[in-house]
Amino acid sequence: MREFYRRHRGLHRWLLAVVALLAVYFALRPVPGLMNWLSRHVIMPWERAVASVCYLFRTSMAEVAYIVLLSVGIFYVANVLRRMVTQPHRGRTLYRFFLTVVCSGLSIYAGFCLLWGVNYYADSFQQQSGIYARSCTVEELEAVTADFARQLAQAADNVQRDENGCFAVSRQEIFAAATSVYAPSYEEFPCLRMKDHTPKAISCSTALSAMDFTGFYFPFTGEANLNVDCPASFLPSTIVHEMAHQRGIASEQECNFIAIAVSLASGDPVYRYSGLLMGYVHLGNALYRADPDRWQVIRDTLPDTVVADLRQNSAYWAAFEGPVNDAASRVYDSFLKSNGESRGVQSYGTVVDMLMAYYG
Repeated sequence: MREFYRRHRGLHRWLLAVVALLAVYFALRPVPGLMNWLSRHVIMPWERAVASVCYLFRTSMAEVAYIVLLSVGIFYVANVLRRMVTQPHRGRTLYRFFLTVVCSGLSIYAGFCLLWGVNYYADSFQQQSGIYARSCTVEELEAVTADFARQLAQAADNVQRDENGCFAVSRQEIFAAATSVYAPSYEEFPCLRMKDHTPKAISCSTALSAMDFTGFYFPFTGEANLNVDCPASFLPSTIVHEMAHQRGIASEQECNFIAIAVSLASGDPVYRYSGLLMGYVHLGNALYRADPDRWQVIRDTLPDTVVADLRQNSAYWAAFEGPVNDAASRVYDSFLKSNGESRGVQSYGTVVDMLMAYYG
């Protein structure tokens, strides 16, 4: 046994170190004061410093990292298969392969825990802002949904449209305006104040769509990354959502609320329209589940332009429904639950409770 350990000493030490690190993380993450200190004074300053370097490049460094990791993985597997065929000690080779995969996976997971998981246990946006989610009556939900629909109908004429009446603002224009969107909200929400950089567009956006992702924040590079293949009507509010993650807000439901509230307060007609659209979808879905007839009355008030944007978005995502989409959703659902989002992917719907608290 001692000889076996020495033969694979490096991998065994790697495994023990990662397991020990994860054990310490899981033991200490319930300590709110410690997680707050780590997030505010260590993790987020580090990520912003790394981001300031990564934003010197137009290409997403997160995408580069994924491509490099995938390429190295393919090369490594091919090399292991070659050694299994051409060299003796196949059991030893297979064991090293298995242990390397386990150590690599655990190391990446540990990195996410330290660079991102900590934020799930620091003060939430609700605690920092004083805006707490609350339940509501169907009548209250109907009133706020109707108000969003009314504002949405008015805002629809303030954005450029194509010959089919669909949202046609260029993505370049949307990205260019991103760095100034948060500024009008700083006085009300000082916890959101930080220096912004133009978010990154992902070249392999179709792959993101297949996994049901409109964007993602990558804590290893501090970048906000966006899917630019899907319809652009939701792109502005999605950008605000991913930029909320850059501010250390981990909860998806809180970032959706921030995306809506900041977009509406931005003063930019494109971002305002997109924020209203996102807000209406969340509120409308909740109202439809509670009372389809009330939802239909409000739905009938929307102009054709808004209806065209909603249909275009629905048709796009419907084309990607399938096993890959389902698998990606299950993986992300498990990740959310492992970090305290007890409702998993369904936590996105809880944004309605925050909207009711703020706009109700």
